[in-house]
Amino acid sequence: MNLYPFKFQPILKERLWGGTKLKEVLGKPIESEITGESWELSAVEGDISTVANGPLAGTSLQQIIDQDPEGLLGKDVFGRFGKDFPILIKFIDAKQDLSIQLHPNDELAKKRHNSFGKTEMWYVMDADPGANLIVGFNKDVTKEEYSKSLENDTLLDLLNYEQVKEGDTFFINTGKIHAIGAGVLLAEIQQTSDITYRVFDFNRRDKNGNLRELHTDLALDAMDYAKKDDFKVGYDTQKDAVNTMVDCPYFKTNFMNLDKDLSLDVANRSSFTILMCVGGSAEVITEAGSVKIQKGETVLVPANSTNISIQTDSVKLLEVTV
Repeated sequence: MNLYPFKFQPILKERLWGGTKLKEVLGKPIESEITGESWELSAVEGDISTVANGPLAGTSLQQIIDQDPEGLLGKDVFGRFGKDFPILIKFIDAKQDLSIQLHPNDELAKKRHNSFGKTEMWYVMDADPGANLIVGFNKDVTKEEYSKSLENDTLLDLLNYEQVKEGDTFFINTGKIHAIGAGVLLAEIQQTSDITYRVFDFNRRDKNGNLRELHTDLALDAMDYAKKDDFKVGYDTQKDAVNTMVDCPYFKTNFMNLDKDLSLDVANRSSFTILMCVGGSAEVITEAGSVKIQKGETVLVPANSTNISIQTDSVKLLEVTV
């Protein structure tokens, strides 16, 4: 099987809080006024990505993994995760505030849901003036204080708000209470998991007039109640270089702001490479083929590639490996 750089059909998700920026800013083929997510690269059951370019167009990500797991994933990734693709890539448009939520760690997620946990990071691509993210508590909180705030409808008073702009980056480890605020468009990189514990939803009702399900009890033992300042990611933005953003056990993300061509020697990289385009455009070339990428698109470069050539005169990329 010829494993060239792949683009995938976006999997579009309507959400109560979604809007139209995925179309207006990123060019996604949405038709509704409440599209909140574009899943760019997914192996979540029921939402497995399909190749959009080249000879394997129409083939699912899982089919390619099944036929050549080491070639696509890399020997180390295959040894660690088997044929499970370990990363989920999304673009998210929040026209309204998302629910206040958190995610369980690997141990709890495995025990309760037979799933991975959900460690994630956000890169802000666009933000309306004054737009915020909620990340963590604004003081140390006890489980009893937290529970009482839910009863009294005062949870928002305990939360930490971060005003954001383009380029701001946040690392959301498991157990941390969080929410994307209205007016934020971002790129999300996360473990392959769709396990979310929703704890407050602003008392909103869906199109049928129903309150959405909350996971109050499940969240109690999954939550980190301590105030921490470990979420804002500081990173270099040196031009025409690979700048480290996040290096955690589940993924590594680098930032590249290129005004000229760049060649990456990946012969010793025992992992696939994901390139998310967050600005400009480029052509991604390997020995097996090439594909053009522009803002709002994602490319998966198989692990058996030895060199990735990025040809451009202006592009901003997030590079993700495991």
